[in-house]
Amino acid sequence: MTLPGPEVIRTLEPMSGTAKQVLLAKPRGYCAGVDRAVEAVEQALDKYGAPVYVRKEIVHNKHVVETLRDRGAIFVEEASEVPEGAHVVFSAHGVSPAVREEAKGRQLRTIDATCPLVTKVHQEAKRFAREDYDILLVGHAGHEEVEGTSGEAPEHIQLVESAADVDKVTVRDPDKVVWLSQTTLSVDETMETVRALRERFPKLQNPPSDDICYATQNRQVAVKTMAPRCDLVLVVGSRNSSNSVRLVEVALGAGAGASYLIDYAKEIDESWLEGVSTVGVTSGASVPEVLVRGVVEHLAERGFGSVEEVDTAEETLVFSLPRELRPARAAAR
Repeated sequence: MTLPGPEVIRTLEPMSGTAKQVLLAKPRGYCAGVDRAVEAVEQALDKYGAPVYVRKEIVHNKHVVETLRDRGAIFVEEASEVPEGAHVVFSAHGVSPAVREEAKGRQLRTIDATCPLVTKVHQEAKRFAREDYDILLVGHAGHEEVEGTSGEAPEHIQLVESAADVDKVTVRDPDKVVWLSQTTLSVDETMETVRALRERFPKLQNPPSDDICYATQNRQVAVKTMAPRCDLVLVVGSRNSSNSVRLVEVALGAGAGASYLIDYAKEIDESWLEGVSTVGVTSGASVPEVLVRGVVEHLAERGFGSVEEVDTAEETLVFSLPRELRPARAAAR
């Protein structure tokens, strides 16, 4: 699946009517972890041939999953659904040790596409568990990343979904408490929960480094910057994508007149554009640029021909492929 990178979209001339404006957030779309995970499935298909199994959606984007399925990827919910000895890719969201053990027991040939930033949180969880801390994990119940992190130290980790849950938290020693976070949350939402936790547990420790993914933060900052100028913000992303859902919330909180989450340009309701002169466009961290282009072109056909890119950060981080897919020399280094 070869997709265009996040390059600047040229200004498109409106076909008719008064010129209107599109503000295009930058950065947007694919982050380094998603790019690595999607390429891992593509490379596995090239190297081993179809089918290659993938536990859960490799990333939370409908278009990406459907495109990889068309190439021969088979998406399953659990490792138990994979034939013994077959290749299976673990998604970018990570897995628990129990899943790894199950895969090992079935002699599956695993390819670990876990985002390195998620792996970092797993390592933090294991470290604090070894030091016998109570770990308060800020995140959403049922999300694959939360399930994977919690599985690293289930006897030490408690999930805290929001500030409203803080009163339910109990710890063994209020002097040995630390918080960690799901990487794809809203920064503001996370810190609101952390502040409430710190009111209850004044000696609550911070993680050794920021757990919120750099890409999540950057996309939220870009949306906050452009939202006050927007009558409408369209976020391209799937409904099971936590970071995409958060972008809608961030846009509304930062002053956008309205904001909607869409997978494709065809989902734009014409009534949303009535009386609108400025539309902001962004996309979640698992969204290929081709879908954003489709939205911008759809808007241009409806008079929104002027495109201004709102650039708030430069992203240069690149992650190497999982070691199972690297050339032999690179893997040996």
